[in-house]
Amino acid sequence: MPLPVTSSRPPEFTPEQETCYRDILGALTTAGIPYMVGGAFALHEYCGIWRNTKDLDLILEPAFVPHALKQLNAVGYTTYIEDPIWLAKAYRGNYYVDLITGLGNGLLIADPSWLQNSVPYELFGIPCRVMGAEEWMASKLFVSRRERFDGADIAHLLRARGDHLNWQRLESLLSGHWELLLWALVFFAYVYPAYKSAVPQEVWNRLLNRFQSQLPENNGKFRGTLIDPNMFAIDVKEWGEHDAFSEACLKHSQLLHLNPPEESSHA
Repeated sequence: MPLPVTSSRPPEFTPEQETCYRDILGALTTAGIPYMVGGAFALHEYCGIWRNTKDLDLILEPAFVPHALKQLNAVGYTTYIEDPIWLAKAYRGNYYVDLITGLGNGLLIADPSWLQNSVPYELFGIPCRVMGAEEWMASKLFVSRRERFDGADIAHLLRARGDHLNWQRLESLLSGHWELLLWALVFFAYVYPAYKSAVPQEVWNRLLNRFQSQLPENNGKFRGTLIDPNMFAIDVKEWGEHDAFSEACLKHSQLLHLNPPEESSHA
């Protein structure tokens, strides 16, 4: 597969692709299943950038996934669980939809506040919602693996909307991982030195002061596997470091067990 190339030119969706996506959106909407559009469509909404895509990313709370798969099966889609931590899929023909419930490392899980922070949207003539810019950015901060890096998306978002972001919301989503947010801002400042002011000065000051005051005292557990469990496998398997990835996935699984579908609420 060729690597994606960014452009302001919209992709050409085939009739089959458009029908596939529209039917899925319609089925979920009719069934009353709350969802948000993410992925390439959120990228365009917030940054004005298009990427050719063969899939559609929909974000929903974990409790609604079984109902969503049942509804999509009923209207002719093949569905399956790709990863019980965060991803299910539905496809018809050559096109498919990802049903995403959070991060693959189990740290961020979609909850009712995500829907509350989403914004009205319309896709293929169907009224829906697109995930909030803060959740979209937070979900990309951990995508820094050998085979995929979403730093360009983050830089483009900060250039386009840095001065309009709800920074309090963003920092809350990343409360235990604020260093990654600071790292993303430094990366942005390197890429776009003329746009550093898009990030409020108070945000720079707060994170830089926190880094300066807390880092020397930081003797916490190893967290490399939250970024890439493959590239940091040697740290855990041979050097005896803590496996933060497995720990986060276990906590996520326990949360799902404690909150079955009938107990879930939504906005």
